[in-house]
Amino acid sequence: MSATWTASHRYGFAPAPGGLGLVHDFLNTVGIGSYGPDLLSDTALARAWADSAVRTWTALRGVDAQAPALNDADLSKLRALRDTIAKMVAGEPLDKRGTGSSASFAVSDAGEVRLEPAGSGWRWLASALWGEILLSQQEGTWRRIKQCHNHQCGSTFYDRSKNSSGVWCNVKTCGNIANLRASRARRRERERAADSAHRG
Repeated sequence: MSATWTASHRYGFAPAPGGLGLVHDFLNTVGIGSYGPDLLSDTALARAWADSAVRTWTALRGVDAQAPALNDADLSKLRALRDTIAKMVAGEPLDKRGTGSSASFAVSDAGEVRLEPAGSGWRWLASALWGEILLSQQEGTWRRIKQCHNHQCGSTFYDRSKNSSGVWCNVKTCGNIANLRASRARRRERERAADSAHRG
């Protein structure tokens, strides 16, 4: 199933579990370096992403829904929504204007009550995303959605460490880069201190 979360898959990430994968994938629609373009920068790209993501999400949730028909006017709204959710992940203050959306309750054949997205275009996606964030916050998994601390990366990953202490999307790449920078900075500081002591 991971290959169908196209935005996260291009960064080589295992998706967040269950329906939270939709939020994880939405955040990774941002373009980063050589991995590919911003998937919300162009209507054709956004439609392709939404079609794939909603198909995966409906299969995971067992719901019958089609991806909303996105148009050019939806793109700026979706990018603003992505920025808002990214700020939530980073723990930054939010501008909550324009973040509201509606949803409805539905009962499955098995008697399970669930939230169903409502609206059209970007509002439908916003409704699905906010519903998944609500469920994730209630389940305690929301804190595991994180942004990589390597600011040149900035991708979003799902922290699977036991104590939820991960800070890099990939320890071998972004983690090593950060550790190398810190090591060089410490070495320069030692050299400056030694030079200053020698002059004194």
